[in-house]
Order: sequence, then C-alpha cells, then structure tokens
Amino acid sequence: MAIKKKSAKSIKTRLVSNFIVIILISVIAFETILVYFTQYYFYNNAENALTNQIKISSEFYSKYFSNVPLEENIIDNVDVFWKQTDAQVQIVDITGKILLDSVGIEHKEILKSSDFNDALSGGKGIWIGKAEHADDKVMVVSYPLKSDQEVVGVLRFISSLTEVDKVLRNIMLIFISIGVIVIVIAGAISLLLANSIIHPLQKVTDGAELMASGNLKIRVKKQQNDEIGRLASTLNYMAQEIENREKIKDDFISLVSHELRTPLTSIKGWAITLKNVDPNDKKIFDDGLTIIEKESDRLTGMVEELLDFSNYVSGNFTLHKEKTDLRDVFDFIDKHMSQRAVREGIQFYVFCEELPLLEIDKDRMKQVLINLLANAFRFTPVQGTVTLKAYEERDSITIIVKDTGCGIKEEDLPRVKEKFYKGNHSGSQTGLGLAICDEIVDMHEGSLTIKSKIDIGTEVIVTLPKGKEKQDEKR
Repeated sequence: MAIKKKSAKSIKTRLVSNFIVIILISVIAFETILVYFTQYYFYNNAENALTNQIKISSEFYSKYFSNVPLEENIIDNVDVFWKQTDAQVQIVDITGKILLDSVGIEHKEILKSSDFNDALSGGKGIWIGKAEHADDKVMVVSYPLKSDQEVVGVLRFISSLTEVDKVLRNIMLIFISIGVIVIVIAGAISLLLANSIIHPLQKVTDGAELMASGNLKIRVKKQQNDEIGRLASTLNYMAQEIENREKIKDDFISLVSHELRTPLTSIKGWAITLKNVDPNDKKIFDDGLTIIEKESDRLTGMVEELLDFSNYVSGNFTLHKEKTDLRDVFDFIDKHMSQRAVREGIQFYVFCEELPLLEIDKDRMKQVLINLLANAFRFTPVQGTVTLKAYEERDSITIIVKDTGCGIKEEDLPRVKEKFYKGNHSGSQTGLGLAICDEIVDMHEGSLTIKSKIDIGTEVIVTLPKGKEKQDEKR
C-alpha cells in the first residue's frame, strides 16, 4: 500500500509541478513583454517630446539666424536654443567641439558619440546611457543646425531618465506583484485540478489492486466519460470476463468430473459383471457389451465436443470453406441418421430442393446438423416425427430441424445456447452441443434460432447467407 500512495503522490507532484512551470514561464514571458512595451512607450514619449522641441529650435535657427556664424549666434542669441526645453542643451560645431553647455560644464574633449555623427550626416541622432559627469541615465537627441542646407553644427538636447525609470520601476513592482498573485492562484487551481485527476485515478488503482488480490466482485465506479472513466469500464469488463472464465472453468471441471464418471462407472461395472458371469450366459454378455458400446460412444461424443470447445476457447476453431451443394450434405445426413431413426422408432423425413452452391465448411455443417438431429431424436418419443428440410429465400438459405418431442420450457429457451447449460433434461451430455453449433453458424455469418412449445415440439432454424454473386443474379 505504501508503494501505491507514493506512486499517486508522485503523479500529483508531477502534475502540479508541470502546471506551475507552464504558468511561471507564461507569466514571466508575458510580464517581460509587458515591461518591454511599457518601457518602449515611456522612452518613445520622451524621445518624441525632445524631438519636437529640438526640431523647433533647429528650424528657428535655420530660418532666422543661419546667415550669422554659429559662434556669433551663441554669443548674441543663446536663448533661442534652450528656451524651447527644460533639458540640458549642448551646441557642437562640425569638428565635435562643444561650444556651449547649458549647465555650464566646460568640455575640452572632442565629441565622437553616435548621435552626433548621425546628426552631422543630416539626420536625427539618439543615444541612451550614463551621463558623462553624473550617474544618471540620460537620453540624448541630436539634430543638425543648417545654413543654406549645409550642416554648420549640431544641437543636442540631454534629458534625465531618472523619473521615467522610477515610474517604470513602480510599474514593474506592480506587474511582479500581480504575477506572484497569479502564480499563487494558478498553483492553488493546479492543485485542485491535479486532485480532480488523482482522486478518480486513485479509486481505479484501489479497485485494480482489489481485483488483482482475487476480489473479482469489486467494481470501480465510473465518474466521468473520459480516459479514466473508460479505464474504469475496461477494468470492470475485465473483472466480469475473468469471472465468466472462472465460472466456465469451474463448470468445465464439474462437468468433466461428473459426466465422465457416469459412463466410466457403467463400463467398469459391466466389465466386472462380465468377468464374473457365466460364459455361457449369452444374454448377459450381449446386454453388457451393448451397454459398454453405447457408453463408449457417449464418451467419444463428449470428448469430441470438449475438443471442439477447447479449440473454440483457444481461438483454433477455424473453417475450411468450399463451394458445396447442400443436397450432398443432406444425402449424407439421411444415410447417417436413418438407421438410428429406425432403431428408435422415429419417423425421419428429409426434404431439400435444388439450391445454389454455398461457400461453407461442409464437415462443420454436417456436425451442426447431426448435433441438432441428435437432440431432436433424444427428446422425441417413439412414433414421433423428426423433419429436416431446406429451402431458398431471397438472400439466404433456410435449414429447419423440427421434431414432435417434449419441447423446451419457456424459461429455459433463452439459455439453451449457453455453454454448459443443460436445463432439466437428463439426456443432455456436456451442454456444449448447441453452443458449438451456434458458433459454427455464426462463423458462416448465419444465425441459429430455436422455437419450442412444451409437449408440442421444437423447431431449430438455421439461416445461411447466399454467395454475393448469387444474390446479384437474384436481383
């Protein structure tokens, strides 16, 4: 039992772990994308604001001050460059020398940043990174200053991203908090989902272990029509089949031990009697040998039925079909059974009209008819009638074995084709004959039906399909 619980826990742990991993990956991926686009949105807004401001200053310069050298404009009209923005403003000549910085920092080094080079080429330059003289993260937007369509310098607006990053950090904390809450809730839901799978699976496992221990009466309750529900149904079906096979086995052993004992006892009794009887008493010898012969035939018939049943159970019960004229089969049956009819004082009639050839196993079909007729003779009294006839219908051939015997009780009629079922007739042997006949007819894709009334008689109807080509001709 410890192994069972450990196994169930392992499945539950794996399910929950897998759910959590999937949820964790999904949340992280989603939040990463969300943070990226949020940062992009804020940075893009900052860039657009600086771009609009720097364009206004650059265009104003080009329109009103481009006829004056850049150095003179810085001295006389420096307010033009930074009155449009709150950002730090730098003015750079085409050599990279920073001519003016709005925060008052003097720069001796030559500027070589990528945004400056882009602006020097006539476009807009963007750079984001750490400021030179501070630890703040800044965004730099550079734009060319033109005179007569010629670049004479570069205007740089530098804006701190500290506040933007602070807002982004707060948003990220909110996203992370939401993500943690989602993971916790999803984990709880995953646990419930795992329990909804493990609980019915545990019941199926418990039921299977009880079945394996020999309790075949137990049945697993099917809760839902899913894979686990179908597994429960399969286990229940398997237990039922094992029960049935166990019953067949027990019935078989009981049958063999009982049915074989009776003729063997009779044979042994008469053998002892004949051994001790007067050799000159011919009547006793004749009676004894006759009984021994009959009991031997009875044993032979039972053994043949048991062999057929064994082949049927093991799956070795096969047919060897060939085109057969049913009248040849009926002629054989007539010759085979007529002497018995005479001995038992039964009127036996055989009728068979001209029929199309059938694709059948004639030996197995003889076995069916002999078995059906043997049953009819067995339960038909002296001066009774047994009839065998066959006729053609639209898509089939119908064979009827009819007798005027004692009949079968109505409550027994549905079960007479069951294996080992003998009803109340002591004359039946193994209870396998009709079951084997029904199987043979079924393998011929036909049907075997029994109708009977007490003290009136029994009628067995065998229907066999005609060959496809014959059906086509008929149509």
